[in-house]
Amino acid sequence: MALANNSPFYLKDENRGLGAGSLPLISMGLDSVRAYQFEIFFKLPPFNPAVESDAGSKITLAAKQVSQVGMTIEDIEVHRVNDKVFYPGKASPEELTVTFDNFYQENGRVAEVLWQWFSWIYDPTSGKLTEKSVGSESNWKSQSVVIVHLDAQGQPQTETRLYGVYPKSWKTAEFNYATNEFHTIEMVFRYDFMEHVEKTVGVGGALG
Repeated sequence: MALANNSPFYLKDENRGLGAGSLPLISMGLDSVRAYQFEIFFKLPPFNPAVESDAGSKITLAAKQVSQVGMTIEDIEVHRVNDKVFYPGKASPEELTVTFDNFYQENGRVAEVLWQWFSWIYDPTSGKLTEKSVGSESNWKSQSVVIVHLDAQGQPQTETRLYGVYPKSWKTAEFNYATNEFHTIEMVFRYDFMEHVEKTVGVGGALG
């Protein structure tokens, strides 16, 4: 919707020292959220004592792409004579897909850390869920995964916090002699619920 030149949201040329034409005042001081300005933090469950405590920070550095996240509230349809009305029902979280660069690191590749988490739940040699996965959820679910949205100065502005996160799938990119692209690992995660928090006080504040 266009604004009239006499709108209070316009700053006149004589007040801005510019040439012909007025710009909407509402556009001044605004900045768009950029899709590439983010960080994602993992608080990993204790799936393997051999994995050092900073493994979460290492996969944070390797994360290069994060899918959309969200919740959907189901409809409850109620018939009323000749029409229908709707009420909110159960909330269902979407899946989270994260693509990681498969870095070589001091204690192994990123792929190995992610695979250890995945195989902590599912044993590929037996085709069964592991004993750990049927025990306490804290053994295999991450307490929180936090996606931090940054401003142009790299300062945290908002957080999307996911709780009860565990890996659903582990998949490598193809190997190909005809490309010089970096190799990646794609993980799909399930989570129980989420929240979106404005104006964070610190990066990864929900991680504790």
